[in-house]
Order: sequence, then C-alpha cells, then structure tokens
Amino acid sequence: MIKGFDSEVYLKEQSSEILSRVSDKDKLYLEFGGKLIGDMHAKRVLPGFDEDVKLKLLTRIKDDAEVIICVYAGDIEQNKVRGDYGITYDQEVLRLIDEYRERDILVNSVLLTRYSDDNTNAKIFKTNLERRDIRVYTHEPIKGYPLEIDALLSNDGFEKNEFIETSRRVIIVTGPGAGSGKLATCLSQLYHEHKRGNDASYAKFETFPVWNLPLKHPVNVAYEAATIDLNDTNVIDNYHFEAYDEVAINYNRDVQMFPAIRRILKNITGEKSPYKSPTDMGVNCIKSGIIDDEIVQEAARQEIIRRYFQTETDYKKGTATDEERSNMHLIMDESELNPEDRTPVVIAREYEKVVQERLDDDSVQSVIAIELPTGKCITGRRTELMDASSAVVMNALKKLAGINDRIDLLAPMILETIQALKMDELGSKYPTLTLNELLIALAISAVTNPTAKLAYDKLGELVGSQAHSTVILSTENEQILKRLGIDTTSDPVYLGNRLSNVN
Repeated sequence: MIKGFDSEVYLKEQSSEILSRVSDKDKLYLEFGGKLIGDMHAKRVLPGFDEDVKLKLLTRIKDDAEVIICVYAGDIEQNKVRGDYGITYDQEVLRLIDEYRERDILVNSVLLTRYSDDNTNAKIFKTNLERRDIRVYTHEPIKGYPLEIDALLSNDGFEKNEFIETSRRVIIVTGPGAGSGKLATCLSQLYHEHKRGNDASYAKFETFPVWNLPLKHPVNVAYEAATIDLNDTNVIDNYHFEAYDEVAINYNRDVQMFPAIRRILKNITGEKSPYKSPTDMGVNCIKSGIIDDEIVQEAARQEIIRRYFQTETDYKKGTATDEERSNMHLIMDESELNPEDRTPVVIAREYEKVVQERLDDDSVQSVIAIELPTGKCITGRRTELMDASSAVVMNALKKLAGINDRIDLLAPMILETIQALKMDELGSKYPTLTLNELLIALAISAVTNPTAKLAYDKLGELVGSQAHSTVILSTENEQILKRLGIDTTSDPVYLGNRLSNVN
C-alpha cells in the first residue's frame, strides 16, 4: 500500500497533546468522537492510518485513563446498527468493552443516556450488563438542554444525574456512534466534580474535520460525505478567526453549540471559560501524520465516490432521504467527481454488457469487478452455481496464486453436496452458493488439495482491494467482503423481480 500517513508520528504528537491538557488539572474529561476502534473511514482517507491507532493511544496513557461508554437508550430501543460491522449498538458496546479489557484499559461503566422506564430493550440491556458485573448508570433527558442554563443548573438539570465516580486523571467518554450523549455526560460530570471541589476540565478529541486543513480539502469533504445522514457541514470557525486571526475548520454543530458550552463551563466553574473557540476545545493532531498530501487527497476523493454509491443504495432501500441524496450529489459536483472515476465501476459495467451479449439477454446482470492492490482488475458473474461475490473472489484468488483459470479450485462434487444440503435439508429455494459458503468449502479443501491451499493462502492479499457490483449485494455478502478488506460499492439496482436478495 502506498502510504500518505504516518501513524507513529501522529501517535506521538496526539498522546503528548492530550496529557498536556491535564498537566495542571485534577481531571480531564475527554470526549472521544468518531470510531475509537476500527476507524475504517480514517484508514481509507489516510492511507497508512492504523484503524486502531486511537486504541493504541489509550494504551500509552492507560495508567492515567479510564473509559465511560455512553449509548443513547433510544438507539438500543430501535436496534440501531453500526453500518461498517453490521452489528447493533448493544453488541457494539459489548465488543468495545472486550477490546478495552484485552488491552488492560479500565472500563469504568456504561451510561444509558436519555433513558426512561419505557425503554424496554434498553432496560433488558441494562440488566444484561449488570448481571455481567458491569456498572451501569442512567441519565434521563434534561428539558432545555443545552440552551437553558438555569434549567441545566437546577435540581431538574445536571443535579438529578447520578455522579459517576472515577479514579483516574483522564476520563475517556466515548460511544458507539453519533448522538450518544457524550458532551452532555462530560458537562454533567464537570458540574458534579466542581461541586465536590475538584478542578476538572473538558476537551474534545474529534478526528474529522481536520481543523488545520483547508475547508474544501478532500479529507474534510469526505467527512461531510460520511455524515450526510447527520446533515453535518464543515465551516470556518469564526470564533477562532476573531481570537487568533487564524483560519480553522470545524463542523456546524460545534460552532453553533459553542456559545452555550462556553456559558455552561463558566457557570459550572465560576470562572471565565478557558476556550476562545470550539477549535480550542479540540486536541486533533491528524495533520502532523500526513506525509504525502497528494496520496491523501486522492484517497479522500475515492471515499467521496464510495459514499455517493452508499447514499444512492440507501435511497433505493428507503433509508436515505431526498435531502441526503441531493446533498450528496452537490458534494460530488463541487468536488468535480463522477461515479466512473472509480475504476471497478467502469470495469463492472463494461463486463455486464459483455455478459448480456453472451446470454442474448439485456436484463440486469449480477456482475462484480475487483481492482486488486496490484492494479489488476478481475471480474465475476452470477451463475446457477455461485453468486457474483463468490465468483469474483475465487477468480481473484486464482490470479493472485497464479492458478490457470480453467482449473477448478473446488471439486464439483463438493459444491453439489453443499447445494443439496441447502435445497434438501435446509429448505432453501435458491441453490446458488454465497461467498461465505464458498470460503468455508475452500478452507476445508485446502487441507487436502494443494491447489486450493495456494488460493487460500492468498486471502490476505485481497486487503485494500476495491470492488463494484452492478446490483445491490445481500447483507451477508457485503459483510464478508468487508471482512476480507475489500471496499465495495454497488449500483442502486435490485436483481430481477425478486423483492428479497436472500439466498
């Protein structure tokens, strides 16, 4: 992989900056935005970025730090899913706890924000955590938050929130996604800390937008594309410019919220806010890790195109609004990008035409093209035996292993047995084998078949590949491709007249 980012340089700068914020304080409440673990967006737009670098950062300061995980009770209630892993937020919280514990990072507790007794699923989740000996706190909604200062500082405001006892100097406040209530939690804790006579402060660690990159730098634009559902926009931080005569980039909600946050901090501490701008509150050192801006810019442009296809697919599924789609089109236009600027898109669509001519059938064909990290492009199509995801991965593994395309990696008898199992024993109406089924068959065959072993050993070389499908993928195939490290987009088209894309 061509690197445009140095994670080690960034790690050194970032850890130093965080610790400097607590040097003269009793405690620092650090709001961690974005993905703390598995930040695939950052990895895609900053080639060389370690997706778990923030976790490594915590490992470096773990003797001084502990973690509070916030999750909005409504997200648990609605079974909200983390898109990149395809798991619900309650499962993501459990995954985060496991990751922290494996690295000996202290998890203080889980906080359910905006919680009420009517939250049935959230209540079950709370009981589940407590029976696993995990401390759980709940905070109810606060009327008037964040604008009505008197209400926040009354008995019906932060006062009614249960104080979370902590023992370390740096308190990492994180969550599984946006809207988890991290800021409100930090402010509530500051209120209670100062009531107890402790000198506690607040800072924010948000990876994007990057404050010291230009407003329309592709990395910052890619952030807007990634948060199209939140209607976030990058803006110039006018407070920062007025205070320092320096251009800094922030996002609209932070700038809009800053006057309220500054007033809250002043009223909590009884002192003038230490921050002159929302950018001041941040501890973002991302720019220090960029070693090749041209590589980073191109990677970010490709991410914008991927987000475009995701929005188009979500719109087709009914999960994206007209406004989100229009905003995404505007981002593409302003960035002077076209869908065809993504190489596998062109290859997949051209191959679909070839398949249509071969079959004398001009209907939509399920075709996938993969651009390998080497630059080589491989195609695959759906047949009666296997779906397009399976076909293209098998073809790619053959190419990487130098295996002749005419050689079968898997014995027909094995595949027929799996098909028979699906149809006769499991009652499936569709014998076509999925990628997951083919990979399991390949793994088993690799034990006794040297050719299959050659292909199996090349799975790791698929990481970083780019793929495009001419039809919307099944959720199962989409997740398996992600786990293989293949960034996949699809045209917003369903295959045939079937309403379901489940095999």
